[in-house]
Amino acid sequence: MADVNGYKPYVPLDSKMRELSFKALFIGVLLAIILGAANAYLGLVAGMTVAATFPAAVIAIAALRPFKGTVLEENIARTTGAVGEALAAGAIFTIPAFLISGVWSEFDYVKSTLLMLLGGVLGVLFIIIVRRTLVEDATLPFPESQACSEIVKAGQKADSGGAKYVFWAMGLGGLIELLKNSNGILLVKSYIKHVFSLGESTVQFLIGKKEVAKSFSGKMMIETPAASAALTGVGYIIGPKYASITFSGGVFGWLFLMPLVLFLSGDQSQLLQFGDWKEVASSMYNAQVKPIAVGAMLVGAFWTLYKMRKNLIAGIKRSIGDMKSSPTGEKKVIIRTDKDIPFGTVLLSIGVLLIPLIFIYQAFTGSFGSAIVAAIVMAFAGLLFAAVAGYLVGIIGSSSNPISGLTLTTLLIAAVLMVVLGVKGDHGVAAVLGVAAVVCCVAGVAGDMIQDWKVGHILGGTPWRMEVAGLIGVVFAALTLIVPLALLHNANLDTGGIGGETLPAPQAGLMAMMAKGIVGGEMAWPLVIAGMLFAVALILIGSPSPMLIAVGMYLPLHSTACIFVGGIIKYFADKMANRDKQTEEKRTVLDNTGLLIASGLVAGEALTGVITAGLKAARINLPELLKLGDGSAWLGIVVFAVLAYVLIYYPVKAMKNEK
Repeated sequence: MADVNGYKPYVPLDSKMRELSFKALFIGVLLAIILGAANAYLGLVAGMTVAATFPAAVIAIAALRPFKGTVLEENIARTTGAVGEALAAGAIFTIPAFLISGVWSEFDYVKSTLLMLLGGVLGVLFIIIVRRTLVEDATLPFPESQACSEIVKAGQKADSGGAKYVFWAMGLGGLIELLKNSNGILLVKSYIKHVFSLGESTVQFLIGKKEVAKSFSGKMMIETPAASAALTGVGYIIGPKYASITFSGGVFGWLFLMPLVLFLSGDQSQLLQFGDWKEVASSMYNAQVKPIAVGAMLVGAFWTLYKMRKNLIAGIKRSIGDMKSSPTGEKKVIIRTDKDIPFGTVLLSIGVLLIPLIFIYQAFTGSFGSAIVAAIVMAFAGLLFAAVAGYLVGIIGSSSNPISGLTLTTLLIAAVLMVVLGVKGDHGVAAVLGVAAVVCCVAGVAGDMIQDWKVGHILGGTPWRMEVAGLIGVVFAALTLIVPLALLHNANLDTGGIGGETLPAPQAGLMAMMAKGIVGGEMAWPLVIAGMLFAVALILIGSPSPMLIAVGMYLPLHSTACIFVGGIIKYFADKMANRDKQTEEKRTVLDNTGLLIASGLVAGEALTGVITAGLKAARINLPELLKLGDGSAWLGIVVFAVLAYVLIYYPVKAMKNEK
């Protein structure tokens, strides 16, 4: 059965199939919490997250099959579960900035949770306003939504689809993380290391000071790829091109800029007070190279938005037109797939949620006037960027949703307004970050929701039920997400916590530095400007993705190198498919299978990392029966061999078995 416009969903319009059930919501809530925690870990470590729509769909199919769940119940479970990743993406780009900027000495559970909760709920409510126009627009391809709907349809004809790949890959990723965990079990170094001798004469030739050369001579180490299932999976997912671009930033920052800073410093004798060579290198990198990377990220973010200017302008015009023509009750809805949460209820809810936001911003600024201005800025930017994010997802998918660029735009506007209003110091920085946090969560959730609702539209789901599911998923994810963030921070205090070597959190570092620089006047402007000019040079020579290069400069070298290894593995998997000249359908099977395995590796390591951080916080030590000295660096090579095998062999096998 089709409607008057020829719309014919997978489930007939007049179907009475079970949909918004307890079991679907229960599974969805668990997925939201788990995928949210996993992506929070990944975002802090690698500066990027993995879209959860595909693994959530596959897991929902497998989890509901024993309970005879319907395809629409699976749709609800996926919609509820995937929003956890979206909220995590918004949160980890901004909430840790409160710590990195020094505004908080530790996580404020209440304020953090309220910012995520209000931002996530507003993201769902804002995108409801333009849902119908976006999902019914035939000119928007929604590439990831179309692919996910095909996975769901295929899952109705087979047993559990690709769920087996996700689950055993999660187990493998968790095992690898456990074997390189410093809390009791340590068989594999977190990175492979290469040791070489650097004589005193060589150092003296480079530095020119004998007393310094003597201290720095001897054994030195270069970090190479991290033996990480999660980072390898990320490299596989983003592909060889973007993995190479990210690694190029690491090469430029760590192997070019850092040696220049280290060896050409004005007074090398002062370096000795920091300790051994590795401590010196890290200190110099954090102080002088990271600000350059921040400047490059700043220009890269705005360059990304500029390249999308036509789509952004079209999205703004569309959203304004949609809001003017949004349903007000005049149109009589007669079919199930047209029923949204009532428009009046949506507007009233948005208005009500602004009230607690004003009080939160008042706690940040100490002024009700400034708090009201901050809330108005948030409401305007949130509504606008929710619509823009939804439109961009319709074109390029949620994986490429530029929420950090949209958030940075909001941050700069809010920062300038706080300076004009005279709100400076920590109060001003906190207010700016509070506005940015809510808008970032809004943009992330709005983009994810419209993608999942498009899948539901194709399958024949009921909009208001999917919207309720999204709200429930946001609430549970927001109430629990601060726990893994705090655990990860506290468990890695020896390396600087969030913002340190283990959890660099590049986007949060960018937000913190920009907020402090504009409001607090603490910006290292010469270095930031140098980074901005470097990004301009990249743009002038036509370099791909200056933003990714800048992120690569900010991350540890062993992390970007591991992402690069994942990209190489994907390259060889594609080469094997091209060698056999497979059909497009079989190539799709290879891509989907590899995506599910890589997503499982990411989730497995991330969840194990969160669990072990919790054990460490609870002072529970794992058994040391397997401990092998300080770990074997060479076992890291074995890890890469295993990961390469599973990421090439099984996708290629699935492709060849496809009939």
